[in-house]
Amino acid sequence: MVRSYSIDSSDSPYRIYPIRGLLGYFHLLLDASRREAVVIDTGLIGEMSQLARALKESGLDWPDIKAILLTHGHIDHTGHLFQIKQLTGAPVLAHPLEQAHINGTFPYRGLSRVCGALEAFGRSVLRYRSVAIDEPLHAEMELPYWGGLRVIHLPGHTHGHCGFYSQRFRLLFSGDLFASYNFITHLPPAFLNSCPEYFDASLDRVKQLSPKLMVPNHYFKFDAEMHRRKFDALLARRKLDLGP
Repeated sequence: MVRSYSIDSSDSPYRIYPIRGLLGYFHLLLDASRREAVVIDTGLIGEMSQLARALKESGLDWPDIKAILLTHGHIDHTGHLFQIKQLTGAPVLAHPLEQAHINGTFPYRGLSRVCGALEAFGRSVLRYRSVAIDEPLHAEMELPYWGGLRVIHLPGHTHGHCGFYSQRFRLLFSGDLFASYNFITHLPPAFLNSCPEYFDASLDRVKQLSPKLMVPNHYFKFDAEMHRRKFDALLARRKLDLGP
């Protein structure tokens, strides 16, 4: 059984299935009123059986996944992209700056070359196959899925990194903007970030957006209220570290 979560009430048609993998989570979003779903990211390795169970438990099949939304193109978010695309026929939606990451051709520089080397190794071992972006995303774009999702451009980890915001639930799927674990909340490690100079602007954008709930991709426990509190604590610490 794959556990699902409702945001507003137990009988809500809108549910979230967290799909846990080796390095983090991705999420299946169910809209039972329309008998359809979307996925936000696609995991790395070993998650497909969980995703299949989640679909079966929700009474859906692969073609009922209507879109594949990518927060960014790192391999731990695109590992099953080709397979899910083949099974569902769903369009891939991502910021156009993420195509090079999806293809494995992004020109990593400086410390982030470590990330490039790790990704190249992963693509070789997993026999990774890239997929073209079908629908390019841009900041503040409104998507007609799960009752409405707004694209929030949050560069820093990568140039085209995006979150997805539900105004209905004041819930932000924040991708890899930060990781939220039991005893530590942090920005992604420096060697994984292509453009860290944009982090503060992205953090400010989320503060301005003021979501009630947040769901990152890297956590131990699904608790959207707790992750929002941890994000606030991260902002406070960062303000102290950077000074006036």
